Amino acid sequence: MPGHPRAEAFKAEGNKYFKGGDYKAAIAKYKEATSIDPNVPAYWSNMAACYEKISGYDEMDEAARSCIKADKNFVKGYFRLATALKAKNDLDGCIKALESGLAVDSANADLKKMKKDLTELQRGETVAAYIRKCEEQTSNGDIAGAYKTLELASRLDAGNPDIERMMGRVKPKYERMEAQRRANLSQDEVYKERGDDSFKNAQFEVAIEHYSKCLDGLSRGGKSLSDLAMKAHSNRAACYKQISNFDGVIEDCTAVLEVDPENVKALVRRAQAFEGVERYRFALQDVKTVLAMPYAKVGKSNMDMCNMMQHRLNRTVQQLKAGNC
Repeated sequence: MPGHPRAEAFKAEGNKYFKGGDYKAAIAKYKEATSIDPNVPAYWSNMAACYEKISGYDEMDEAARSCIKADKNFVKGYFRLATALKAKNDLDGCIKALESGLAVDSANADLKKMKKDLTELQRGETVAAYIRKCEEQTSNGDIAGAYKTLELASRLDAGNPDIERMMGRVKPKYERMEAQRRANLSQDEVYKERGDDSFKNAQFEVAIEHYSKCLDGLSRGGKSLSDLAMKAHSNRAACYKQISNFDGVIEDCTAVLEVDPENVKALVRRAQAFEGVERYRFALQDVKTVLAMPYAKVGKSNMDMCNMMQHRLNRTVQQLKAGNC
């Protein structure tokens, strides 16, 4: 929608300067237009386009944000902002701007193309960083670390020739080391590792069998409270969770918490399991325990999850109290 007549006149002058390549003069005219009517997004968008031409990306950023403020549905404002942030190497901010624009117009071709290109760029940079890290780990003799790094890189870019070249060097060394390491494992450790392998292959019932054999062996040897036993309990709880055996989750997590009362992973899993069997007050107690811990220990994802669970569980407990009145 056109703005104030005087503002539109300044915009028209700015457009002439823009077409003539005099971007600074165009900016001055667009500024005049915004001083009269700051609520017309086109003035800010055109100003941002001028700043792009003279590589004034900080100013372009500000103009684009003013454009969005003037009209949150003016999609070009998000494109201008994303362009400025990309030029400033703020790739995360750029992605957020693109996603905000696509929330307004999910079919916008310019936004979709830029997001696709940026995602590919980020992926390429991540893969290159993994390869550099792998080379460093290999030089330092950390073959296991190098192999894991290459596995991460392969998930992002399967078939990458640089990854395959490095894998050809690292994998044989890793397999020899693994074979030697496994040859020296106790029977209980073997069962635990078989459980880990089955879990990775989504064979949860098979994994549970292996973890149970590990725990039985440790119990016979008087090692029920060992670190290996705690890992087996924790991993078996993860398997039980996958097949919705909430009682099994509660039992294994409780075994871990009897040894390590502030084990965040066990507390969160047990809270989820308690909620699954409708023991809401017990779930709430575990959630509150986690939320009382230092943020650095809990981590963002667990903290966010527990906050959401606390709100949901508080509401459920209050409803149950009201129903019993």
